[in-house]
Amino acid sequence: MQWGKVFYIFFALMSLTTSAAFLYENSLVALFIAGSVNVISTILKIGVRNLLSAELLAGSLVADLHLIPAFFAMKFYGNDTIAVGLVIGAVIANIYTIIVSMIESAKEKADF
Repeated sequence: MQWGKVFYIFFALMSLTTSAAFLYENSLVALFIAGSVNVISTILKIGVRNLLSAELLAGSLVADLHLIPAFFAMKFYGNDTIAVGLVIGAVIANIYTIIVSMIESAKEKADF
C-alpha cells in the first residue's frame, strides 16, 4: 500500500465532504474547516509525481481559489449567497479531482 497516496486521497475526500457539509449548514466555522482541509490537500499534492499530478494539483488549486474568497465574502461582507455559490464551485473542482484520481489509479493498475 502506498501511504502517500492514501493520505492525499484521504484529504481530497475530506475536502469534498467538508465543502458539502458547509452547503448543509452555512456557518463560518464549517467554511473555515473546508478551506483549511483543502489547503492541506493542495500542499500534499505539490509533491506528487504521478501521471496526472498536474491535473490533480490544478483541481485542488481551483477549489482553494473558491473557498478562500467564499470565507472572506461570508466573514467580512456577510454575503451568504456568494459564499454558497463559490463553495458549489469548490465541490465541482473536488469532484473533478476525485475522478482524476480514480482514472490515475485505473491507469496504474493497467500498467502492471
